[in-house]
Amino acid sequence: MLTLLAVLLLVNAAFNAIVWPRFLKRIADDPRARDAEGRRTRFYAVHAVLITAALVIAAVSAVAAIVVLVVG
Repeated sequence: MLTLLAVLLLVNAAFNAIVWPRFLKRIADDPRARDAEGRRTRFYAVHAVLITAALVIAAVSAVAAIVVLVVG
């Protein structure tokens, strides 16, 4: 059962590590990401925070999976 949990956590980590950086690129290219003077907008900032949180959760998931697999 713990091995299944570890695999699920690794799949979660891999999914987040693959998907969210691509999404950040799309957000950065979105016209709403910059104002008329070229400064980043709240649209960009909010999405950057959400993506950062998702990547932190992915890292924690990967570490937890490795701990479960090693300890056991």
